Amino acid sequence: MPTEIATEEKRQYLESNLDSNVEYLNRLLGVKESFDMICRRLRYAGKAFALYFVDGFAKDDIMNRLMDHLADLNQGALSVREIQRLLQTHIAYLEVETVKEVGQIVDAVLSGPLVLLIDGETEAIVIDARTYPARGPAEPDTERVVRGARDGFTETFVFNTALTRRRIRDPRLRFEYIRVGARSKTDMCLAYIKDVANPDLVNILREELKKVEIDGLPMAEKTVEELVFKQNWNPYPMIRYTERPDVAAVHLLEGHVLIYVDTSPSVIITPTTFFHHVQHAEEYRQKPVVGAYLRWIRLLAILGSIVVPPLWLAFVLSPGLVPEAFGFVIPENLGRFHLFWQLLIAELGIDVLRMAAIHTPSPVATAMGLVAAVILGEIAVDVGFFIKEVVLYIAIAAVGNYATPSYEFALANRLVRLGLLVITSVFSLFGFGLLGLVSGLVLWFVMLARTRSLETPYLWPLLPFNGKALVHVLMRTPILWNKKRPEVLNPLDRTSR
Repeated sequence: MPTEIATEEKRQYLESNLDSNVEYLNRLLGVKESFDMICRRLRYAGKAFALYFVDGFAKDDIMNRLMDHLADLNQGALSVREIQRLLQTHIAYLEVETVKEVGQIVDAVLSGPLVLLIDGETEAIVIDARTYPARGPAEPDTERVVRGARDGFTETFVFNTALTRRRIRDPRLRFEYIRVGARSKTDMCLAYIKDVANPDLVNILREELKKVEIDGLPMAEKTVEELVFKQNWNPYPMIRYTERPDVAAVHLLEGHVLIYVDTSPSVIITPTTFFHHVQHAEEYRQKPVVGAYLRWIRLLAILGSIVVPPLWLAFVLSPGLVPEAFGFVIPENLGRFHLFWQLLIAELGIDVLRMAAIHTPSPVATAMGLVAAVILGEIAVDVGFFIKEVVLYIAIAAVGNYATPSYEFALANRLVRLGLLVITSVFSLFGFGLLGLVSGLVLWFVMLARTRSLETPYLWPLLPFNGKALVHVLMRTPILWNKKRPEVLNPLDRTSR
């Protein structure tokens, strides 16, 4: 869509007069208003040229080599068929194309390529000699492994696609380019293997992305998730994020469709289920039996983070339900405040500390941790604000959250835990605390069972039940056992080699 600028004159195509084109484009691009928007008036072989580019995007060495070569042209060398002669002979660069529409020229300049206009021509030459400020592909902090690849996605779009192609050298791997945002014009793409991914899934995502009408994507992939997948009031993520190229490659081979967004180091994996968020690359970097052990420990930690605090609260508020062998979980002193408020304040305190850790500079993060552990924790217990058991069970829940591979999934579990605490506390007023916990867990399960991500059941392969797939989910099975791609994706090629 051509860029819309509030000017009296609106042109769709270039004119043959260079001065008129330059005057119009300078107004559109704000050449004299923005210091980084450059228009160079040049003259080669007796012809007038205008070169547009954004300072900081253009590769200086390539631009200088092109200008030096054009400066060596003899008078009259471009008198006939200037565009074709330049493209075929004088502009020795791979990524070159011609455009006629003014909107395409403006979009090209703002995206980074050089645009060359010639007097007497109604076409402009777009030279994709751009470079973006970028960091190296370092290992992502949230998906570290003990042994394995140390590269990770970056904020530069083409770097991420190249990292993926390095791992899947299949000619059927497709990266479909899409531009979203009326003002930001953000580059993004759909990635899939053509003879593996379900074409209906690809079409659904393609159409959803094309229907997006928004000024820009300032939050990149997160904005895409909200616009395409909706379900904003369901705390559980409908997609999975990854910053690891090897994880992205594995999901492509399974038949998933991925979304890459420029300016974001996170790639969107679609569709996903509940169990996608409890797996980690570390499990596949170890022997199968070790990987299975790690997965089970992680599953137990996640389950404990959800259930342990409300279960303890139910037992304490209904001590008659506690077996004698587990009587030690009932504290002798319940503190000055109701246990529910102690647990709630401790939960909120953990979130405050987490946010403080994010915003604390690294050199003083350790000191902040000591303050939280020693001053806040111990002194709060000493003065009677909390009892020790509250600190213990909230700590168990916090460790379980940190053991969750997906950050978004951990946040959703935290909200579920808070909900279970509220329901258990309310039911305990009538002497049915444990019944309240069971009711909350049933509601949680029903919510998950009714959730669908792109028509994919969120609890698959548990609901609908698929025994073989469930074994692969709960156990880290040897690679040679995984001969079938997930049926829930309806892949074209169901058998992996």
